[in-house]
Amino acid sequence: MVQDTVLEVINLRKYFQFGRRAVLKAVDDLTFSVNKGEVFGLVGESGCGKTTVGRTIVGLYSPTGGRIVYGGKDTAGLHGAAVKRFKRRMQIIFQDPYASLDPRMTVGDIIGEALDIHGLARGRERLARIHDLLNVVGLSAEHANRFPHEFSGGQRQRIGIARALAVDPEFIVADEPISALDVSIQAQVVNLLSRLREERGLTYIFIAHDLAMVKHLSDNVGVMYLGRLVELAPSAELYRNPVHPYTQGLLSAIPIPDPRIERERKRIVLEGEVPSPVNPPRGCRFQTRCRHAKPVCREEDPKLKPVAPGHLVACHLF
Repeated sequence: MVQDTVLEVINLRKYFQFGRRAVLKAVDDLTFSVNKGEVFGLVGESGCGKTTVGRTIVGLYSPTGGRIVYGGKDTAGLHGAAVKRFKRRMQIIFQDPYASLDPRMTVGDIIGEALDIHGLARGRERLARIHDLLNVVGLSAEHANRFPHEFSGGQRQRIGIARALAVDPEFIVADEPISALDVSIQAQVVNLLSRLREERGLTYIFIAHDLAMVKHLSDNVGVMYLGRLVELAPSAELYRNPVHPYTQGLLSAIPIPDPRIERERKRIVLEGEVPSPVNPPRGCRFQTRCRHAKPVCREEDPKLKPVAPGHLVACHLF
């Protein structure tokens, strides 16, 4: 294991059983690693399995197969107190700031619940830590006595971030933390996450479908399609030289602020619908929407292979 690698996801699979025979392969044979202090961006269309990856890594879902190694230890082998210690080291920020906060609890109780579970503070110290966390995320101490419905979407997401920070974690899975927010609020939340990374030495998996925002925040990026990684590269390399036809299509959809360039550039339109993960196509899963599909794409499943230092792609074209 590389010295600064904090998380290794090895051949991860997560399947959901529907009825007696139907199996939804939400995540199918995923492998990547995250180094300490970096932001790993995980991108792809809605339904590609990004959220399932994040929830499986933090332990909200049990993996169907594969391994998740954190800090050199396989998380599948953790039991009892070891699971509790792992939960303290790794936290999650949920996508929906409206559904992820209990409407019957005050903000102080929402944040303080984590302190209670892990026995980190009591009485005045507990209240002081709650107020400090609210200040860290740009809210004030007086907000501790209010309920979630009294806040805007951006403020609720800040509360969710404060809850994740309550146990002083070292790794955070940010599951599309800005997708439900207005554009101006998105920038505030991203800047907050960047500041917390610098101040607290945090490591992130940043899940999103907004590739422009991922470029701004991430060090390395993995592109997912129908439960699998199709491209993996450093952020600058991926945006400068996208190789997989799916990645090229996603990047082509990012608008350019210059109207002249935007009018003249050639867009790559991804036609067709994403196949069902219950019955994925044989061979390459992208072949039903790919302009460059060859006979081999319909027969053989491509594996990730290097096309440049640190740049991997799963495509028969390369």
